[in-house]
Amino acid sequence: MQPPIHLIALLLGASFLVSGERAAHSQTTSAIAGVWQGTATICGGAGLPVTVRISGPADHLKFALLNGPANRPDVAPASSVSFDGTHLTVSFDYYARKIVATFADGKLTGTFIKGALCDSGRQDGPFTLSRVAKPAEPSAAPNAPDIAGTWEIATKSDKGENAWTLRVTSTAKSPLIQAVIQRIDGDTGSLWGTWNGTSYTVGHFAAANTMLYSLTPRPDGTLLVRSLLGGDSAKALTARRPEEARKQNLPGVTDPTQQTTVKDPSVPFAFSFPDLTGKTVANTDPQFQGKVVIVTIGGSWCPNCHDEAPFLVDLYKRYHAKGLEIVELDFETQGDEATENARLKTFIARYGIPYPVLFAGPTEEVEKKIPQAVNLNSWPTSFFLGRDGRVREVHAGFASEANAAGHAELVRNVTALIEKLLAEPVAQNSASLAPGAHL
Repeated sequence: MQPPIHLIALLLGASFLVSGERAAHSQTTSAIAGVWQGTATICGGAGLPVTVRISGPADHLKFALLNGPANRPDVAPASSVSFDGTHLTVSFDYYARKIVATFADGKLTGTFIKGALCDSGRQDGPFTLSRVAKPAEPSAAPNAPDIAGTWEIATKSDKGENAWTLRVTSTAKSPLIQAVIQRIDGDTGSLWGTWNGTSYTVGHFAAANTMLYSLTPRPDGTLLVRSLLGGDSAKALTARRPEEARKQNLPGVTDPTQQTTVKDPSVPFAFSFPDLTGKTVANTDPQFQGKVVIVTIGGSWCPNCHDEAPFLVDLYKRYHAKGLEIVELDFETQGDEATENARLKTFIARYGIPYPVLFAGPTEEVEKKIPQAVNLNSWPTSFFLGRDGRVREVHAGFASEANAAGHAELVRNVTALIEKLLAEPVAQNSASLAPGAHL
């Protein structure tokens, strides 16, 4: 029996309607796909170059922030993207940050929510982007001076430092330079920029944060280093070559193994906190007995902890079968609990963390929750325990791959330490790890 003519017409009409909606959606998607460039206004003043790439089908858009050389940029992919033809929402769940933008008249205009923490306390990063055929690098003014190499920035930080390391690298076949500042708790990530005739302006618009600095050569061979985010951070600092700093008897960069210590190295390091399922995990559990253990103090809010995670995962995969255990004691910032939990879960999933991550409390309680530590003020900080449960070394901060020389040295030193500790015999008497060691 044939369906009524009016039903056939209705079905055909619905089919054409669906096809039309798909075509329209496809058109709006193609209108927004591509590479977009422009400038973000950071902290109400400084302008920071922005490059983004949007790709993929309508039902699975992809968005990435690009920094650095056009042929090999640093890429920060978004966790999710939604676009309705006018409004674009981009989420970076692993940092609990968002970009919201409007597409109109061939431009993307929006804001990076929580992208920049200004000294005034305001968080912003409004931008306007135009689509380009391919990523374009900024040009440099002529006669750019060579500032490549290692510098020491004299400072008095709230963590007790007297100097930071600044490393500058020239980029082959590109006007860009790459700079990175290494502090005791970690580095800035790659900062990219060019010579403007009087100084280098370097920065990044990344998922972790936005940063912008000026590096100005001075006649005496030093560099004037200034953050362009305003307020106290804009205070001018002086960078010198390490050999010149030593000639002036200036203190050097703090050794990351000397920043944090323990009150009594003869006492096993104790911890007892719940994992994300609510199960309590403690140093006295069987899985840690007779093992070499790395206890890292971190948080999903901490960019340097994100840098450290892949390295720890690699160590775990390489040495777990030989007796290495790793546990992260996670401290989150006080705020919206649902957001904090979602970010932590995304952090664990993003890096495929196979070792226990324990929720230890808010960052304000780190000294209370880790009472054996002295001067624990860097995120991350890792405690390296021998097979007897005692702390053999503490390492503050992390040098990411952006700081190539510092990262290579860290990997080399930590790997050697792990192999040394694993080679030591298992203690026959484990009484020191009895339940009394619980916090």
